Amino acid sequence: MSAQKDCEFLVKRARELVPDDPCAAKAWLITARTLYPADFNIQYEMYIIERNAERTTSAGRLLYDMFINFPDQPIVWREISVITAALRSDSQDKHAQFLRGLFETLPGRVQCEMLLKATEQCFNTLEKAEMLLLLLKRFPESVVQHGVNLGETLLEAEVSENVETPVNCFRKLFVCDVLPLVINNMDMRLPASLMQKYMLKAAEFYIGYVTRGPSPDVQIQGSKEGGSLKSPSVSRGSQRYVIDGLSEKSSVVAEPWERLLDILAVVGVRCEWQGDKGQRSYVDMLQRVKELCRYLPGLEGDTRSRCCSQVVICAALVLFRSAFLYVSAVQPALFQAVNALSSGPWILVEDLSSVYNDVEAERGAVKHAHKKRKLADGREKTMSSDDEEGLGKGRGRHILVNKTEMPSWSETLESFRTARESWDLLHSHDGLETEFKKICASWKTDSWLWFRIFLSDMIIYQARNMMFLIKIHALSSLHQMAAVQQPQPGQQSPSGQTSLEHHRALIQQASCHYALGEYRMACEKLLDVVSGLVPPNHESTKTSEDQGRVKTKTRKGNDLRLLPCTSKAVLPFCLQLMLACFKLRAFTDNRDDLSLGHVVVLLQYDWPQGEMLFLKAVDKICQQGSFQYENFFNYVTNIDMLEEFAYLRTPEGGRIQLELLPNQGMLIKNPSPALGVELNTLLLQGVQTMDRHHTVTRGITKGVKEDFRLAMERQVSRCGENLLNVLHRFCINEKIIIIQSLP
Repeated sequence: MSAQKDCEFLVKRARELVPDDPCAAKAWLITARTLYPADFNIQYEMYIIERNAERTTSAGRLLYDMFINFPDQPIVWREISVITAALRSDSQDKHAQFLRGLFETLPGRVQCEMLLKATEQCFNTLEKAEMLLLLLKRFPESVVQHGVNLGETLLEAEVSENVETPVNCFRKLFVCDVLPLVINNMDMRLPASLMQKYMLKAAEFYIGYVTRGPSPDVQIQGSKEGGSLKSPSVSRGSQRYVIDGLSEKSSVVAEPWERLLDILAVVGVRCEWQGDKGQRSYVDMLQRVKELCRYLPGLEGDTRSRCCSQVVICAALVLFRSAFLYVSAVQPALFQAVNALSSGPWILVEDLSSVYNDVEAERGAVKHAHKKRKLADGREKTMSSDDEEGLGKGRGRHILVNKTEMPSWSETLESFRTARESWDLLHSHDGLETEFKKICASWKTDSWLWFRIFLSDMIIYQARNMMFLIKIHALSSLHQMAAVQQPQPGQQSPSGQTSLEHHRALIQQASCHYALGEYRMACEKLLDVVSGLVPPNHESTKTSEDQGRVKTKTRKGNDLRLLPCTSKAVLPFCLQLMLACFKLRAFTDNRDDLSLGHVVVLLQYDWPQGEMLFLKAVDKICQQGSFQYENFFNYVTNIDMLEEFAYLRTPEGGRIQLELLPNQGMLIKNPSPALGVELNTLLLQGVQTMDRHHTVTRGITKGVKEDFRLAMERQVSRCGENLLNVLHRFCINEKIIIIQSLP
């Protein structure tokens, strides 16, 4: 007890002297240590003085002495834990740098032993892994003993912690820190199956990281994902991304696709894959495995298995990367790391530019006899496809896109083509398809909304090959996507992005229904879209440059088009697709005035593109001798159409019985030829309002009843209305009638 009291006295005396005379305090402790070399408190007090004075070398020497002589003291391990925490942290403050410098003064053997024992003191899996990772990075020779075990511990922690997303703290440490140390250590002999397992774990993490979606939360909680189809498009909030359990800085992964390619190159060498050993691009990698795939049927045993694994892994990575690049261009708001402010969603649809003239063969060269139309007057000239570009290679279909609206069109379509090639390669052999399906099942790709979008677009692209089967499959995916992307009350983003994404799925559903001949279902989807659109304030007008170009050839009707998902582009497409739905029904042998009237209304858009089809409708009315469409004066404002219908009522036009007014029995029973003001004058005024150079020279008002004349007079005064507003009202107000008029 006497010796203990003496030690306490000496320590106490030294503490009292520290503020005023640190040298005297240090002398007291040196004396005390000489007298009592086995006393821990004396040595610890000496360490505290040196540490507080930030004298790195002396503090390190004293820490080393305590670690060797007093390994069981809790205070020593508390101090070591502070130092190792500084080693693991990203902090650059002065004290943290001092602690790291203190650790560097220790002998390498002591550092290694200290880290190992510090690891044993940890009970938290993540902290223990970070501590052991320090050891592996500082002492590469320890990777052989501890590397694989650490990797397996982290992967097992994912399961035990019920972490559903691969983007979590355990996987991040394994993929970004542990795995490179393991696979680059040539002293380790790892089986190919284990290397491929680790390769797929890394790929799943990097793909999940790149394709992460915006979240209203700053952190990604891996165990809180719900629903059968996870939609990342719930919020456009903070772009900060912090993986739960890691700091914000530690959560950042730079150049993930390049890192993945680096890992793949090393794994390929270790697994003795065929082809170049050096690192190459993803596109080059696809070409390499396509060549390799040619020899696959003739291979057997382990060689075939190894070749199959190489093709599947490489092609799958190219597929997912290319699909991501494509979807990030056509629907950027799905991804947190992609700037979605500059571009809204784009939609891949059938090109409907031939909807107006694909009945030309039926018509032949027949034209309405009384019309004196001139092809040279410019009214049949359309926007040239010279302003649009398509990438169609081999037997593929062309995808048309406006270069001005999508500056990166070439890269986008190239990514789409590469992804399709990868998909086809993975399904070219039963063995490849089986292995690829295992990867998809393990990664739960069915829940990847962005990948479902790619698959749906690919199916639409391939529609000419297996129309019914793939269209039905596409509809299943699109119905799920539409349900996920449907905007919820109170969750609409300021930009209306969620609504646009919902429209995208609905429009593609409508296209699929149309391809299957389900015209009513197609129109239901289209009208749902139109009801959520706001028509542009001004109709889009063609520039003189556009009008000066003439199409060099007629499209075959199997092209596709990438449209921006905006009211300006979507509303016209919806109108054209509705026209396509009604056109076949309107021009059958059976009489259907309602469908024919809808066609007339819809043909007003993009006039005079639909002029030939309108004349076919006029011919059909003439053959019938009568026509009833009570919504005519609500929605037909085209001056040429008004003139044509006015002419039909005259003796020269055939005195066709027209019932175009609501609640009208028969418009004309006893024609009265002596009406006052000629409609000719009114029509000319309407033409001037529309700034058109169109001459009407016939007496088309002869025999027209007064109510018809007055209605036509009012209608001519409406010729200057915004046509898209008129057609938008038509879709909204007549929705029930439109749907019911289709089978």
